Amino acid sequence: MPRHRRQHHRALSRFAPGGIALLSQSGNLALELQLRCAPHGLGFSRFVSLGNQADVTLVDLIEDAARHDATRAIAVYAEDFGDGRAFAEAAAAAGKPVVLLTAGRGTVSARSAQSHTGALTTSADVVAAACRDAGVALVATPHEMTVVLAALNGGRRAAGHRTAVCTDGGGHGAVAADAAEAAGLFVPELGTAAQQQLRTLLWEQSAVRNPVDLAGMGEQNPHSYGDTVGALLALDEVDSVVLTGYFGGYSAATGGLGGPAAESGTAGGGSALAAGELETAHQMADHATRSAKPLVVQSMFPDAPSCRTLVEAGIPVFASTEDAARALAAMTAGESAGPAGVRPLPPAAAPLRDPGYHGVRTLLSGAGVPFPEAREITEEPQLLAAVDAFEGPYVLKALHLLHKSDAGGVALGLPDRAALVTAFREMHTRLGAASYSVEAMADLTDGVELIVGVNRDPRFGPVAMVGLGGVLTEALHDVAFALAPVPAARAEQLLTGLRTAALLKGVRGRPAVDLAAAAAVIERLTTLAAAHPEITEIEVNPLLVRPDGALALDARAVLA
Repeated sequence: MPRHRRQHHRALSRFAPGGIALLSQSGNLALELQLRCAPHGLGFSRFVSLGNQADVTLVDLIEDAARHDATRAIAVYAEDFGDGRAFAEAAAAAGKPVVLLTAGRGTVSARSAQSHTGALTTSADVVAAACRDAGVALVATPHEMTVVLAALNGGRRAAGHRTAVCTDGGGHGAVAADAAEAAGLFVPELGTAAQQQLRTLLWEQSAVRNPVDLAGMGEQNPHSYGDTVGALLALDEVDSVVLTGYFGGYSAATGGLGGPAAESGTAGGGSALAAGELETAHQMADHATRSAKPLVVQSMFPDAPSCRTLVEAGIPVFASTEDAARALAAMTAGESAGPAGVRPLPPAAAPLRDPGYHGVRTLLSGAGVPFPEAREITEEPQLLAAVDAFEGPYVLKALHLLHKSDAGGVALGLPDRAALVTAFREMHTRLGAASYSVEAMADLTDGVELIVGVNRDPRFGPVAMVGLGGVLTEALHDVAFALAPVPAARAEQLLTGLRTAALLKGVRGRPAVDLAAAAAVIERLTTLAAAHPEITEIEVNPLLVRPDGALALDARAVLA
């Protein structure tokens, strides 16, 4: 490295003291994070370069940072997790915010998948699922990592998603409301009592429904910012507050940073406004200190003295609206609080010896996954015996085909013996399969087809996938992921979070399906898969869920 660059790196590497433990596999990224964190008043309790983790691992360092009293948050840049599941377990147990930036999440697994679950599971899905379950804030860039660290530094968390927007200009308020909703927050209209209370603080032209727009009152009375923010933080119907727009401009003007007071030449008025703004900044800091609710500020003048006052009080201040919204989302329950948890793997079970269709059915049935009556047959006399074993209508499947429906290897709704025999002869002539399955046809009335599967990731172990199933699984790609095993309560959360969740709750006169039954099957299947390390892919597709229960209609497993 050239001498001048070496000296520059040494100057940059004097990390400001603070509460962030930075664990990074990139020295340059660590330097960038140091530079980005400085304007937010963020410093570091320790910095560790991970290297290749041949001796000390990422898990060791997270556990050490969790024990370190001076560390309030853990920032990680990792290109190689090593044992990814152990990372998730350590992060979940840390008791402190963990923020992760990682590279290479968008690549599809190189292994040739033989199931829908394997084909639809990418590295990005696995990492995101592990982070959600462990309560880790996953970010995509150093800039986003800085935003989230600034948000989590003060320790405040919102109990819900209801956000109040306060502004001194309608445009900023509307843009901030849109950004908050895009970040997963909710900007509700305030109740009548709250609006009446705000009317006593503001003038006639102010808007009080939410966003709350001071409509220029801040220029007449800078204390209106602090009064309004304090009132909003005190409302029971509000979980968090974002202040957006011009705040900071008055103190910036007198500091030579530009603003209307300086431009108009009203030096005396500008000084009074600047002094009032600094006073209300301290007032806002007091309100935020007394409240457990988060306050985030977006300012056109983030370096103004009044904004620096807020930063010194632990209130995050950002130049961009989208950063303020992202910060507030990081402080809201559901991302940074209340993780689903990482359940330990069950003890290994006796290995599956028969990965064929009926072998997998038998394994899953033993774990409590319900299937229709079925018989495996190879010739027509066995077919006739199956007809006598249970009533129709019947389903006929050609076995040992990767995608039976695509190959014309499934015949549904065969009403009687004659129709079943005819279908068997036609299918056998065309496909010549080694064996077939004759099954009782399930009642599809008011049913929704789901897919439930587990794919074993080389870093994170068994990863569950649930979503809309049937023949359109890959086309619709409406799926969700979690580390397996998945408890029933978490399974219901995954299902209700699907884009097509309305189908499960009943639409256009159709009744709601039995979500509890579906969740129970998900728990049983994912627990079984987690206990079988020899299975790389296993899925039930479709899992038929009706108002009165759930029934697995097809299953597949792939051994390592």
